[in-house]
Amino acid sequence: MSQFGLIEHLDRQLTSSRRLLGIVLAQGDAIKVQDVEAVLARLADVQAEMVKRAQIERERDVLLQHASVALGVPVAEVSLESILVLVPVDEAEHARELSAELRGLLAEVARVHAQNRVLIRQELAFLDHLMRVLTGVPQAGYSPFGEGSVPQPNNLVDMRA
Repeated sequence: MSQFGLIEHLDRQLTSSRRLLGIVLAQGDAIKVQDVEAVLARLADVQAEMVKRAQIERERDVLLQHASVALGVPVAEVSLESILVLVPVDEAEHARELSAELRGLLAEVARVHAQNRVLIRQELAFLDHLMRVLTGVPQAGYSPFGEGSVPQPNNLVDMRA
């Protein structure tokens, strides 16, 4: 184990991020085939992984605190590059590579998650439309002719009074 556990920490971050990416990809597949049970199961998987990531973040905080003491700077000023001056050159290069991979993975998780949110919104909009058609509740908004498509409730107060 390295002096600060940096490589090990980055490895744990990467492992968790890979799991998270796999989960959100599987969730997207489930959304596309409208498999509600699988979507909900993947949501539970995301929540479980986020609990694990919270522990990893606590480890990160400890790592930053140790580096802060070793560097003699406030925690807020500690960066990966500042930590790397404290480790051997080969470890520093490996840490840079892992960090770059981690940033890429997290960007991909964010991209896929955003896609999933769009897909879910589309599905919910369709369900909302379907429920309105089935129940006879008109869609709010305007008709193609510019008229309001929702009947207005009768005014209970006579405005002449």
